[in-house]
Amino acid sequence: MELFNNFSELFLSVWSKGIHGVDIFQILIGISIFFIFLIFRGIISKVIIKRLQSIAKKTTNKLDDTFVQAMEGPARFLPIVLGFFIASYYMSFAEDGRAVVDTINRTLITIFIFWVIHQIIEPISYILSGLDKMLTRELIGWIIKSLKILIFILGLAAVLELWGIKIGPIIAGLGLFGVAVALGAQDLFKNLISGILVLVEKRFKIGDWIMVDGIIEGIVEKIGFRSTTIRKFDKSLAIIPNFQFAENAVINVSETSNWLISWIITLQYDTTVNQLKTIRDQIENYINKSEDYNTSVGVAVRIDKFSDSSIDMYVRCFTKTDSWNEWLSVKERLAIEIKQIVEKNNASFAFPSQSIYIEKK
Repeated sequence: MELFNNFSELFLSVWSKGIHGVDIFQILIGISIFFIFLIFRGIISKVIIKRLQSIAKKTTNKLDDTFVQAMEGPARFLPIVLGFFIASYYMSFAEDGRAVVDTINRTLITIFIFWVIHQIIEPISYILSGLDKMLTRELIGWIIKSLKILIFILGLAAVLELWGIKIGPIIAGLGLFGVAVALGAQDLFKNLISGILVLVEKRFKIGDWIMVDGIIEGIVEKIGFRSTTIRKFDKSLAIIPNFQFAENAVINVSETSNWLISWIITLQYDTTVNQLKTIRDQIENYINKSEDYNTSVGVAVRIDKFSDSSIDMYVRCFTKTDSWNEWLSVKERLAIEIKQIVEKNNASFAFPSQSIYIEKK
């Protein structure tokens, strides 16, 4: 009997003292409260969020879809914050234990607040997309990424401050480190600034066909902070540092509205004046009557000059198409037509030649 009494006293002592001054009953109640909020979290995930997503999909505006999707993570985290807060305040901690629990609660609330701010940035990007005349899609992407990184750093600093970690010395140390890095990473910053200039000045965008003289020609696939990814026409991938686009002339072929055809037609010197005039007029007449050419920007078919081995005729015109493949087809038809005109007028094309005279003694 005495043994049983001793066990009962020990059991009641452990039950009442519990862990860090919190009796076992309070701990069980706290755990139960927390589990209730976990169940509520599951309800939010499976019912409320899905219901909101269904409602958002029925609207024509995609802003609400973006907002619901962005808030899904914080909404699932909120019951955890509330559950831990209510459960911890139900339990009677000792003074030291209460200070730690308060810090944990403040940390969870801080994380929730900065998470919400971080996620709200995504819907803001959808709003900024309406300013595509002022800002490119890639520049908006850079701004959003920079804001997200800034919010993350501020949130991390706030959490560290809550736990008594002073960020002032850390920032000072990072400042000195940053100066050292800046001295050794000038190319990195040069590429970064060049990339920003590319986006601000809208030199090109993803999907554009660009040519950088002597460096690269292809389709832009990605514009990054340090470099731009370009898919060449042989399907190989080229990573070009952004400073190349600031220091060299960039031709954005995709922005071409009228493709230029500029040729020198070389005719033999035995071509008569009448033949030259007839060939000139027939070529010009063909271009002006064809639907392939934009004659409003000017058509030039003229006798240009006397070269060493030929009489040169200059042909210059612009096509209506902005398609490169169609431009090649138009060029081909013009080349065939010019050949037929020259042959029909009994003239011949010239080619480089050299006459050698041998003097007999």
